[in-house]
Amino acid sequence: MTALLRTNEPIVVPVALGDRAYDIVIGRGLLASLGARIKALRPGARTAIVTDETVARHHLAAAEASLAAAGIETARILVPPGESSKNVATFERVCEAIIAARIERGDLAIALGGGVIGDLAGFAASCVRRGIDFVQVPTSLLAQVDSSVGGKTGINSRHGKNLIGAFHQPALVIADTALLDTLDPREFRAGYAEVAKYGLLGDAAFFAWLESNWKDLFAGGAAREHAIAVCCRAKAGIVARDERETGERALLNLGHTFGHALEAGCGFSSRLLHGEAVALGMAMAFEFSARKGLASAADAQRAVAHLAAVGLPTHVSQVAGGVPGVDALMDLIAQDKKVKRGKLTFILVRGIGQAFIENNVDPAEVRAFLAERTAR
Repeated sequence: MTALLRTNEPIVVPVALGDRAYDIVIGRGLLASLGARIKALRPGARTAIVTDETVARHHLAAAEASLAAAGIETARILVPPGESSKNVATFERVCEAIIAARIERGDLAIALGGGVIGDLAGFAASCVRRGIDFVQVPTSLLAQVDSSVGGKTGINSRHGKNLIGAFHQPALVIADTALLDTLDPREFRAGYAEVAKYGLLGDAAFFAWLESNWKDLFAGGAAREHAIAVCCRAKAGIVARDERETGERALLNLGHTFGHALEAGCGFSSRLLHGEAVALGMAMAFEFSARKGLASAADAQRAVAHLAAVGLPTHVSQVAGGVPGVDALMDLIAQDKKVKRGKLTFILVRGIGQAFIENNVDPAEVRAFLAERTAR
């Protein structure tokens, strides 16, 4: 697999969902086309941009200028940056602000930000006036390759991550890769965990390509657009086949069962970013699979080595301030969305690119594994 040559033409990835189909448009400099694309999508619509204070400093003026040039009225709704904004109070404030801006059913909300903003704004859009359309303009690598696509929206509960939410597909996704140039290096690296995930769960050739080309991706070369497009095509295919995660779509949660528990245990704070939790969770999923004799130790070591090479955490000892004890982690894992009638479900692997859904995992095995990993 080789990187595509960069051209002036954006890459368009369709998400085939019948009358709710939409496009993911990928390329550099696309934010300038936001107004024209929305005007073509919903002539005469008004918009409300939901963003956070950090993203606003970098990109809100450009977004508003593009909308103004297309003759589109817009309101701005700012929230604090970070996972802590995915709560009931902020959700209520965003809903009230959208209503106060007189956004009607034929209008649009715009999620301008990373995964937090996409989840929060999308959930608000799913509820205001019993559902309005929204456009995703993801500004982080994690959001561009994963969370902006597929219609999962929501906020966190004190019991765990993303436990309150809805499936609500966007009407359009605009992934301007130039926006990633302003991303904090730690945030970019955290987002890369979701890129690696697509190779690790179902595309061994893509993972091998990443092992050779990740530095160009980080540097902003042509590998960046190519990798984002590969991930979006993979997710679009899975979403089209299993929109509401009744089967295959659960594979996209590789690393998330361990990762979400660790993230919640750290208080959804900067101690452990979501992508870092996913990287750590994937390392643990590979190691747990090897421990059970499902995957080879060599494949587990290879997966962990690549995540470590790019600077992602692969062991709980790397989490600032430590992680909760085994009992607390087991309680959090028991709240995972994939749990069915109290039975634990994990995404495990038989090797690189060979993830599968394992139902009814023995809690005693998980507890013993966590005890080993947290004791190191």
